[in-house]
Amino acid sequence: MHELSIAIAVVEAVDELARRHDADAVDEVRLRVGELAGVEPDALDFAFEVAREGTLLSTARFTVERVAAVVRCAPCAVEFHPGTPPNLLCPQCDGGSVEVLAGRELELAGVGFPAPDHHDEEVTADVPGR
Repeated sequence: MHELSIAIAVVEAVDELARRHDADAVDEVRLRVGELAGVEPDALDFAFEVAREGTLLSTARFTVERVAAVVRCAPCAVEFHPGTPPNLLCPQCDGGSVEVLAGRELELAGVGFPAPDHHDEEVTADVPGR
């Protein structure tokens, strides 16, 4: 279950961001996860619940934004969704040489901190260790 190591990395990165912004809590964490990243969203939700206990993220909303996979066929340049499980054969020319254009993402898309005037401040950053 590598989702736990991902969740721990997210919690550590957000905790570091919170400390740099002198925040004493985190309201929201948004993570962008590509369809081909090999991450199971339900397992990641569960792992995040475990990893955030006793941290500044203990009451933060956690949202996973799924990014659909898109690949481009090298021989004919057709772009297509490879499906689940991925089928990387081009539907137009049956070529098997493709470039992944989207779907491998694993990045921190946003973090919300409570501000003194009760407005959230949003910060973005990459997930370290990836």
